Amino acid sequence: MVRGYRDRADDSLLTLLGDLPELVSKLVKAEIDAAKAWVSRTAKDAGIGSVWFLIALFFLFWLVPMILVFAVAGLSSWWPVWLSALAVLGLLLLCMALCVLLGLLKFRKALRRENPGQAVATDIRLVKEAGDDTV
Repeated sequence: MVRGYRDRADDSLLTLLGDLPELVSKLVKAEIDAAKAWVSRTAKDAGIGSVWFLIALFFLFWLVPMILVFAVAGLSSWWPVWLSALAVLGLLLLCMALCVLLGLLKFRKALRRENPGQAVATDIRLVKEAGDDTV
């Protein structure tokens, strides 16, 4: 007997059929254990990946003000500092307004779309109305 396995070549068909529920049960338990291990490993890796993304967002948070300071400093070589800051502020306000407008357009498009629950309710209402017409 190698690693807990036995030679089943000489077993009868009824013996093999009798052992089938136990084998299926062991197989199902092994598959469930494998799925649990996979979920555990995947959740751990996803959690660690999320932490790395949060760290990247932290650096991005400090990068944006530095880029704005760089823009103001660069423009101040041609214009006064107050005008450079005002130009960067105006550009940021313009970008913000554009993003708000695009966001509103997307939300309006999403709100006009019929959700699946409404579609089912409409179908049921149509079927009921069709059933009332035939009676």
